[in-house]
Amino acid sequence: MSISIPSPILGITGQVVNKIEQQESGQLMIYCNRDKRSKIIDPVSKLKTTVNKYICRIVKDIPLFGHPCLVEMELAQVNTHDGYRIIEDSFFVDVGCRHSKRLCRLISGLCQHMSILAVSNHLGIRWETVKNIDKQYLQETLPSLDPRTLTNLKYIGVDEVARAKGHDYMTLVYDMQEGHLIWVGTGRTADVFSSFLKQLPKETALGIQAVAMDMGPSYQKSVRENLPHADIVFDRFHVMQNYSKAISNQRRVEFRKADNQGKKLFKGCHYLLLKNADKLKSKHTQRLDNLLSNNNNLNILYILKEQLAELWKLPTFQDMQDGINAWCELAYETNMHYLKKFADSLQKHSIGIANYAKHKLTSAVIEAGNVAIGMIRKRARGIKDTEYFKLKIRQSSLKDISSMFYDPHPFLRT
Repeated sequence: MSISIPSPILGITGQVVNKIEQQESGQLMIYCNRDKRSKIIDPVSKLKTTVNKYICRIVKDIPLFGHPCLVEMELAQVNTHDGYRIIEDSFFVDVGCRHSKRLCRLISGLCQHMSILAVSNHLGIRWETVKNIDKQYLQETLPSLDPRTLTNLKYIGVDEVARAKGHDYMTLVYDMQEGHLIWVGTGRTADVFSSFLKQLPKETALGIQAVAMDMGPSYQKSVRENLPHADIVFDRFHVMQNYSKAISNQRRVEFRKADNQGKKLFKGCHYLLLKNADKLKSKHTQRLDNLLSNNNNLNILYILKEQLAELWKLPTFQDMQDGINAWCELAYETNMHYLKKFADSLQKHSIGIANYAKHKLTSAVIEAGNVAIGMIRKRARGIKDTEYFKLKIRQSSLKDISSMFYDPHPFLRT
């Protein structure tokens, strides 16, 4: 007993399904003819026109009932009002593409959570083809990041990211209140960030109260030139990260000075100096106490680390500045080169650090974005295409709400 499957159920709009056969390879072949009841439309003028001839195409579609699936379909070559002959638009497949639109959507959805190689292996499609499909789909579907359309910005954050270590840097700009990525630019110079700021509507630019960033000089220059009314806020994460480097450098100095017995105390204790005391287990706390009691310089560094972290609890800008100055005086009284060097940097950037008290602005949004970008690199095991990398960064900032399997807009079909 044969069963007729209507083409709308298969999602092949504008076609009449003739038959479905299973080939020797195991894949299914769906044979279709164009539905002659459908209007012939000029893709350029969107007006009715005539057919020059019908062209047969074979398109790879999503797997059906666990089998690879191909669709043989007819498309009309139409006579345009300009005197040309081109293929009509189809809801099922783009002109010149050998894969259905829904398969492209599925591929791009899988690439958001899987490596290109894994998607290639699962669907039996070449690696390069999977990557190119995902790239084109993102180019067509991602919302535009146009600075000229941005409004109601109060706090923004800027950071740099590289496609690979030391290669192809990009500038990322975030809306720190909403948590959105609002712009991606190629390069990490002052001119790159300035190009974003100059494109903002005047009212939007004037509404920006503060910009969060690390302590690199290029982005500071851009803000001072283009947003002179806005405060620069250096986030706690980067300050404490720099202090951790000072601890690591001083630890190496102390290790080289220690005798054989003293060097045994240092082994396996590096992370104990960097980790917060309240996150240590009791056995690790004992090891840390033993190390600090036997090395005065590291003990001073650890105490100053805890005092430095307390600065962000001070209520006002002036309190934070006074606290920074007092902390630096203590640091200068030591004989530790790396600690004094860090204190120089702290005083140089004291205004931007103390601005935290005004705005309570942290880099949480930026760091969350960096984690997502790290996952992109890990899944891809390296991305050589910089433009594709930018698209994947933009995609990572969006909520994954639409299904990769089902058509999110079935009512658009005609």
